[in-house]
Amino acid sequence: MCGIVGIIGVEPVAGRLVDALKRLEYRGYDSAGVATLEEGEIARRRAPGKLANLAGRLADEPLSGRIGIGHTRWATHGAPTEQNAHPHATARVAVVHNGIIENFRDLLADLARDGYQPQTQTDTESVALWATRELDNGADPELAVSRTLKQLRGAFALAFLFKGEEALLIGARRGAPLAIGHGKDEMYLGSDAMALAPFTSRLTYLQDGDWAVVTAEGVTIRDAHDAVVARDMQVSQASALLVDKGNHRHFMAKEIYEQPETISHTLSHYLDMASGTVSLREDLPFDFDDLSRMTISACGTAYYAGCVGKYWFERHARLPVDIDVASEFRYREPPLEKNGLSLFISQSGETADTLAALRYCAGQGQHIASLINTLESTIARESQVVFPILCGPEIGVASTKAFTAQLVSLASIAIAAGRARGALTPQVERGLVEALIGLPSAVSQALAAEEQIVEIARHLSRAKDVLYLGRGPMFPIAMEGALKLKEISYIHAEGYAAGELKHGPIALIDEDMPVIVVAPSDELAEKTLSNMQEVAARGGRIILITDEEGARTVGHGVAETILMPKVDSFVSPIVATVPVQLLAYHTAVAMGTDVDQPRNLAKSVTVE
Repeated sequence: MCGIVGIIGVEPVAGRLVDALKRLEYRGYDSAGVATLEEGEIARRRAPGKLANLAGRLADEPLSGRIGIGHTRWATHGAPTEQNAHPHATARVAVVHNGIIENFRDLLADLARDGYQPQTQTDTESVALWATRELDNGADPELAVSRTLKQLRGAFALAFLFKGEEALLIGARRGAPLAIGHGKDEMYLGSDAMALAPFTSRLTYLQDGDWAVVTAEGVTIRDAHDAVVARDMQVSQASALLVDKGNHRHFMAKEIYEQPETISHTLSHYLDMASGTVSLREDLPFDFDDLSRMTISACGTAYYAGCVGKYWFERHARLPVDIDVASEFRYREPPLEKNGLSLFISQSGETADTLAALRYCAGQGQHIASLINTLESTIARESQVVFPILCGPEIGVASTKAFTAQLVSLASIAIAAGRARGALTPQVERGLVEALIGLPSAVSQALAAEEQIVEIARHLSRAKDVLYLGRGPMFPIAMEGALKLKEISYIHAEGYAAGELKHGPIALIDEDMPVIVVAPSDELAEKTLSNMQEVAARGGRIILITDEEGARTVGHGVAETILMPKVDSFVSPIVATVPVQLLAYHTAVAMGTDVDQPRNLAKSVTVE
């Protein structure tokens, strides 16, 4: 979601704030702004659209202050205009905010009785106005923030800048992440380590309910009850996250092509390739053989990874699995079996709904595990055990390499569970591990279809609706393919179980409807190809993703066939992911959309 940066510096900070915000562009945003103190007075520069617009504004109207805050906004309340862009300010305080203030209307109604009137459509302004009223009533900045925080309902991260306070920032965290950076003669605030990586690797992460008084000399952290608390400082590895596109046009393309390498990296963590076994950490707080049930919860692409994982755990480990999108699961309040494992999947580790689901399951006495890319995240810190996906930074909003890394991790864990539960013989385990070991090569081969996919995507870019079909573990891949196309090309697309075609979706089929069928030659291929012929009989334009064996059995009626390498059916969902990613990417490129930062989307969804 939105990005926050704050600096107490020894030189002008406006340019550095903008540079830091650029490292948060992957979160998605629609406006940006900075505020500094100029001779003690709050001065702001804001602009709708990309950070280049803000940089241009600063070039025309420079700021020289040595303390400031910056923000990239993803609109939740009010249109993405300059007026609604952060920071929001009065004459006495400026505020930047990630999240949602749920009771802002009540706050504004109370403030209006004392003559404090909003100038924007945002929920954030209620925070600035409330803190201003506290200051006007004689409170110092710390007391004003303390009193203000006690009035707020919702999930948020906040940073405050005060008139006349040349060496003071105050940050607060409730739900949304916020970190303190410790530099040489400087201090920082940031919504994640990537923003602060150019300045410092020494970070202190605020815990839920904390607020921090940051000065040039250091930081004092208080909890939700205003008691001074100690939080560990740690050395972040985020300096490794300073990446660029290389020779690719977009980060998404770079990340698609990184997958053979990132899959290798993930496999190296989970596999003992010499013995042909999976090697998980020895100090797991549970035994797979004792588990009664697994519950998987996630959002978006991570949810589809979990759907594939369900097939693997049930088939190869004989472990019953329930899976639900976190935004639904958290409100169902389902009964959970004793000695169950709850697994949460999130690239960022900050997904608000997934975190809420985790906390519900923890409260029900479940074992808590997470599949995470950002090991310093809130979900990671609140899990008993963390299974890292180790795919490196993913900048493109539409997930690619994180998805395949999640699948590789889930496949590896499913094998370990199957061995522990006696569902896999050593011989079968070795075969499955060998299939995983062959993945980087197979994915490289799948990438070789790009030239053909570029041509197919040109035709696909003229479609208004697209249908994706798959069976078994290919059904989640069909849904993921449809999601990718929707995310970055803005073409309406839906993924269906192929067997459900005749139960409704077949009514949509005509000569203008492209139908993408994901059907490698496995035990379900024959039935999927039968469904495909039902599409062909009604004039649908079929794009088949299969291997050579599958292509030989197709017969007539296919407009295009995208060939994948022949692999074990266990890993074919991972390989099949590559062509659906490339189809979405090149369709979006053909349409001229903003591939890396698609409209209305954010990389890290830290609000409901």
